[in-house]
Amino acid sequence: MHEWALAESVVLAAVEAAQKENLKAITEITVQIGELQQIEKEIFLFALQELAKTQRPPIKTDAFHLRTEKSSLTCKNCGRSWKYSDMKKKLNETESESIHFIPEVVFVHARCPECGSPDFEITKGRGVVLSSIKGVR
Repeated sequence: MHEWALAESVVLAAVEAAQKENLKAITEITVQIGELQQIEKEIFLFALQELAKTQRPPIKTDAFHLRTEKSSLTCKNCGRSWKYSDMKKKLNETESESIHFIPEVVFVHARCPECGSPDFEITKGRGVVLSSIKGVR
């Protein structure tokens, strides 16, 4: 369900942008997915394609291009940077699932691998971004 809600937001944002630009059809939509979102890409793409079928202006069902942005976390205490994929192995299923639904929960479960500090920032790989849309005028 999480993927469907995100897909709906992407489709609605694309339609709104297309209407502002007076596009008659949307031919390409590029979506950047932060690694921290842990989105099931197959479900997300299926949801995008299904939601696209009923939109105006019309969206080609093969218009979607998904790009993953790797995460980067940086410790505010010692300056060490690391990737979410490096620490994910240490999380149990419940912790990983909670981060999937609410990425900000990573602050509860993660610590700097260098100094152990819980004070860090997510510098890359968070969120779902409608990177670009192309269409026909």
